[in-house]
Amino acid sequence: MQKSLLFAAAGAVALSMSSGTSLAQNRSALLEEVLVTATKKAEAEKLQDVPIAATAFGEGQLEALFVRDLQSLSYSMPNVSMDDVGTSKGVANFSFRGLGVNSSIPSIDPTVGVFVDGVYQGTNSGVVFDQFDMEGIEVLRGPQGILFGRNVTGGAVLIRTTDPSEDFTLKTRAAVQSGEDYYYSLVTTGALVPGKLLGKFAVYYNDDGGYFKNKNTGNGKSNDNFGQSETMMLRLAATYLDQGGGETTLKIEEGSNEGDGPPGQNHAVYDRDTFDFAIDEEGENDSDWSRITLEHVRSVGDGTLTNILGWKDLETYAVSDIDALPVPGFHAAIALDAEQISNELRYNILLNERFDVTAGLYYFQQDLTYIERRIIQGGAQDVTGGGVQDTENWGIFTAVDYRLSEALTLLAGLRYTQEKKDADIATIPFNSCDAKKVSCSNYDFSDSESWSNVSPKVGVQWYPMDTLQLYASFSQGFRSGGYNQRNTVPTASPGPFDEEKQDSFEMGFKLDAADGVLRLNGAVFHNSIEDMQREVNFADPNFGVAQVIVNSADATITGAEFELLAALNQYFVLTANAGYLDGDYDEVREDLNRDGQVNSADENLALPRLAQWTYGIGLNFDMDVNDGDHITARVSFNHRDPSAYTDDNLGVLNSADMVNVSAAYGFSNGITLSLFGKNLKDEVTHGNDTQLPAAFGGPGASFAPLNKGRIYGAEIKYEY
Repeated sequence: MQKSLLFAAAGAVALSMSSGTSLAQNRSALLEEVLVTATKKAEAEKLQDVPIAATAFGEGQLEALFVRDLQSLSYSMPNVSMDDVGTSKGVANFSFRGLGVNSSIPSIDPTVGVFVDGVYQGTNSGVVFDQFDMEGIEVLRGPQGILFGRNVTGGAVLIRTTDPSEDFTLKTRAAVQSGEDYYYSLVTTGALVPGKLLGKFAVYYNDDGGYFKNKNTGNGKSNDNFGQSETMMLRLAATYLDQGGGETTLKIEEGSNEGDGPPGQNHAVYDRDTFDFAIDEEGENDSDWSRITLEHVRSVGDGTLTNILGWKDLETYAVSDIDALPVPGFHAAIALDAEQISNELRYNILLNERFDVTAGLYYFQQDLTYIERRIIQGGAQDVTGGGVQDTENWGIFTAVDYRLSEALTLLAGLRYTQEKKDADIATIPFNSCDAKKVSCSNYDFSDSESWSNVSPKVGVQWYPMDTLQLYASFSQGFRSGGYNQRNTVPTASPGPFDEEKQDSFEMGFKLDAADGVLRLNGAVFHNSIEDMQREVNFADPNFGVAQVIVNSADATITGAEFELLAALNQYFVLTANAGYLDGDYDEVREDLNRDGQVNSADENLALPRLAQWTYGIGLNFDMDVNDGDHITARVSFNHRDPSAYTDDNLGVLNSADMVNVSAAYGFSNGITLSLFGKNLKDEVTHGNDTQLPAAFGGPGASFAPLNKGRIYGAEIKYEY
C-alpha cells in the first residue's frame, strides 16, 4: 500500500513534528516527498528544494482526497481558488493571490495557466472536467512567466498523467456518491516489448444521476434529479526506449461530456444560502475533446534535451437559463470550437558544477471560434453574435542558477515573447451568426494587433542551515492583450485591450527539521498590477447582461501564506494552512459601478475574487494492521472568506466552511474499501453571481449557478 495517503489533507507541503525511534522508522510512510517539475530541470526535484511557493499532490494523495476535478482542490490551499464559473460546464475561473478572472468568454486569457503533461491549455473552457489517472498536480503560486510564459501572473497548475511503465500494473476503481453519481476507472500499463516499448490503456466513465432539485421546469412539474451528466474518457500511451538512451512518449486522449445546463439561482427570488431554484429551460452541455502529446527526452552532450509537442481540439455546445426563472426571460446558447498546437524545445545543463542553465524556444497557435445566441422575453428579441480569433505566440527563455557556494545560489531568468492576434467579430445583435453551425456570415469588426514583452526575474536562494531554505525574488509577468468575442455593447469596441503587466516581490522560507519530519513553509509577497484587465459585467435592459473588457485600473496586492504538517506520533499527522490578502486599487480609469463617473467610489470597491482570509486544518490517521492490512482516516476543515464577483461589487461569492472526512481499509491483496463525505456542513457556493435587470425577477436579480452541497460516497479500489 502507498503510505503517502497520510498527506491527503489541505496542504501537502508543510510542517511535521515528532521524535522517537518508532517515528523515525516510519519516516518514509509519513513524509514521502513529492517530486515536482516546476523548474523544468532535467530531473524532477523535491518540492522542499525549489525556491517557489507551491503545493504538490502525488498520486496517492489525490486518490485519498477523492479528487474528481481541479475544483475538488479549491479550498485546500492558502490564497487559492480553483472554481468552475458554472455558466457552461468546465470553464475555469481560477484566482491565485487575488488575481483571477470572472467570465466564461473564451477569448479572455487566464491569470492562472493550466498545463497538462507540459502543454498549455489555450482557453479557460474545458479545464474543469473530470480528472483521473494522475501522477501528480503541482499548484504554483505567484508569477511563473520565465519558464511558463504568458497568462501565469497569478500562478500555474501543472497536471501530470501517468506514464507507461516497464512493470505490469493494474488499477481499477468504482464509486458512488450522492445524487446517484457513479464513476469507474481502469488503468493498466506494462512492457509491450521488454526494454523497448511500453504501453498504457486507461478508461473512465461517469454517470451522474443529478444532484439538484429544480422546483419548476416550466410545465408545473419539478425535477428531483437535475444536473444529470455523462462523462467518458479514453487514454492510450506508449513510450519508446531507443538504443541511444532517448525516450519518446506519445499520449492520446479522447473525451466527452453531455448533460443538463446549469442550476441557476436568482437572488431576487431565492435566498443565496439555500439550494432552491426554479427554471423553465433545463438546458444542455455537450463537449467533445481530443488531445495528443508527444514528448522526447534524450541526453545531448553533458545536458538533457526535451521537446514537447501538443495538439488539442475542443468543441462545446451549451444552453443555459440565464434569467434563472420558471418562465421564459433570458435564455442563451453558445458554441465553441478551439483548436491549438504548441511546441516547446528546451535544454538543461550543469556547467562547471556551478551554472545550472535551462534555455528554450516556445511556439503556440490557436484558432478560436465562439458564437452566442440570446433569446430575450420568450423571443421578443432573438439576437446572435460572436466571432473568430487566431492567436500566434512564440518565445525564447533562459533561467540560470549560479551556485556561489553550497549554501548560496543566485537566480536569474529572462523571457522574450512575441504575440499576434487576428479577430473578426460580430457584435450582438449583428445577427449574422449561427450557434448550431458555429459560424458567422458577416462581421462588423475586424482587426489585428501584435505585442512583445520582455519579462525578467532575479532572486537568491540561501541555506543558513541544512534544514532551512530562505529565498527572495523579483519578477515581472504579463497577461495577453486581446479582443472581446462577446461584444454586447454596440457603442463599445471589442478591442484590442492591452496587456496586463505585473511586478512581483516575494520572500519565503522552507523548513525541514527533526530529522526531516518537521516541515513549515511560508511566503510574503507584494504585487503591483498595471493596466488590470477586467470584464466589466452590468445588467442591460436590451440584452440581459452587458460585458465590456477594458484595462480598467492599476492595483496593489500584498499577502502572506503558510502551510504546515506535523507528525504528532507514529499514527497521527496534523496539517494546517493559512493565507491573507490585502488588495486595493491605486488608480481607476473605468466607471466600474456604472454611476456615470469615475471617482473615489470606484477606487473604494473591492477587487473581484480576492478573499481576504483562507485557512484550514486537518488530522490524518494511519496504521498497519493484520499482516499487511492498512487503516487510514482523515478529517479536515477549510475556510474561505466572501469576495466580490463583479467589479461593481453587486455580485458576491459566499464565504464557505468546508468539512471533509474519509476512512479507508486496505487489504494486503490490493483491495481498498473507502467511505467519504465532502462539504458536511452543506455550504452553499456559486460559480458566479452575475447581475440581471430587475425585469428578470425584481431588484437584486441575478444568475448564480449552484455548486453541489453535502456529498457522501463509497469507493472500492483494486491494485495489482
